[in-house]
Amino acid sequence: MSLREPKILKRTEFGNPILQNKSSQLSKDEIKSEETQQLIADMRYTVSVKKYGVGIAAPQVGRPIALSVIYIKRTPSRPNSKEFNQVIINPSYEGLGKQEEMWEGCMSLSSVQSPIFAKALRYKRIRATWLDEYAEEHNEDLDGLVAHVFQHETDHLKGVLFPERVKDHKSWMNASEYKKMMLAKNKKKAD
Repeated sequence: MSLREPKILKRTEFGNPILQNKSSQLSKDEIKSEETQQLIADMRYTVSVKKYGVGIAAPQVGRPIALSVIYIKRTPSRPNSKEFNQVIINPSYEGLGKQEEMWEGCMSLSSVQSPIFAKALRYKRIRATWLDEYAEEHNEDLDGLVAHVFQHETDHLKGVLFPERVKDHKSWMNASEYKKMMLAKNKKKAD
């Protein structure tokens, strides 16, 4: 298999019907295909170069297939985050415990320079199942930010956008206010 150099993919924006439709599942042969492997390379490159947050789903780059890339690393606003760099294909999960409101944003619903955030209902812990880019199955209990992002990306593949999970509509804010709030919370914890 000979892949070309990865390229930055154009993001699909709110209002495009692909974001509201359920994605097609991939067979193991489709996962291993050159086309899918190139898409994975392009999605990983796009997330790392464009800094589109912590994950990207194939529908967000115009492909209606059940594939997402999650790339979580520590940042000043997430100093204690568990790092997680994984391709999730045909994912599913079961919530463990009850749902809670958690801050969330999405690059498809706003400009890259100023994403919007709100509190979405999510599970803190989940039992997750997915295939990776080698078509190998994973069954893991995930928690914290990893569980949160896994749920968000899985929703994208089901045609569900995070505003559908927001109950407190007074929680909406733009990125600059969200970052100020998170940095102040982290500073307060450190003191």
